Order: sequence, then structure tokens, then C-alpha cells
Amino acid sequence: MKYIRLKWNHTNPDEPVWLFSEVDDKGKEVRKIECFRNGFCDVATAESSSGSAALMTLPLPDLSQLAKRDPEFEPQEITKEEFEEIWKKRQFKAS
Repeated sequence: MKYIRLKWNHTNPDEPVWLFSEVDDKGKEVRKIECFRNGFCDVATAESSSGSAALMTLPLPDLSQLAKRDPEFEPQEITKEEFEEIWKKRQFKAS
């Protein structure tokens, strides 16, 4: 598994500014957290989602490709522990 934190630099209040993803060895999202400016976060898994959050159906591109493709995105790989800490906090808040 790989864990990704993506900062999305934009001004649209209807879109998340932080995205956290757990990605399998094929590049497919397994779990995702989308956090908005107001502090609200949606979570999604293959089994369910809490709102507008949904897993990507296609494999995610390599982080360096993603950063080059769109300067609004700032991707960074994080540890499993960092992801799990955010998942526990955000899943509770989103429920």
C-alpha cells in the first residue's frame, strides 16, 4: 500500500482542499478522505462513502506526473501511520 496527501490549491468552497488516499499496488484507491476549508471531511471506501467523496475508478498517476500535470496540486507520499491517524479522526467527524 501507498499513502498520499494531496493539497489542492483553489478557491472553490464546494471542492476539497486536502485529499488523503490509501492506494493499492495497482494504483487504485482503497480509502479516501476529502477535507474542505470549513473543516468538514467526507470519507469513502470500496463499500461506502459518507457524502460526495468517492474513490477514483482509474489508477492514480505517479505523484511526479500529477504534480507536473497541474500546478494546483501538491502531492506528497505519507506514512501508513499518518494516514491511519487522519482516517480515525476524520471518519469519526464525518459520521
